Amino acid sequence: MHEEDRRLREKGEATRREILGDAHVDRADAAGTPLDAPFRALITEGAWGRVWSSDAISPRERSMLTLALLAATGNFEEIPMHIRATARTGTSMTDVAEAFQHVAIYAGVPRANHALRLARETYAEMRAEAGEGT
Repeated sequence: MHEEDRRLREKGEATRREILGDAHVDRADAAGTPLDAPFRALITEGAWGRVWSSDAISPRERSMLTLALLAATGNFEEIPMHIRATARTGTSMTDVAEAFQHVAIYAGVPRANHALRLARETYAEMRAEAGEGT
């Protein structure tokens, strides 16, 4: 492995754990296989080592952008994971609602509506896990 790749992988792993939490990362890594190892390396180095580790914008802003892009492109399966990450990025529920309003205007009401439903469900799960009720 080249030194640049190693550096990106280490930085990406640290950022991934900071944003997603150790429990999520440990579960995801345990489910990894040799088949998806190159893909996991790509995501760790590219998404987490370069994009999420950049200090050009804040984690809050990056979280809002990510959620809006996931909703706008119909990649709904990743929204709950990134809603959970908002607890670590400083992204409020109001921020998420604002991001999804942009999606409604620029990418379509049905996508924003579906993303909001996923957000509501995920926030309710997070409150239940924290013992806060709904």
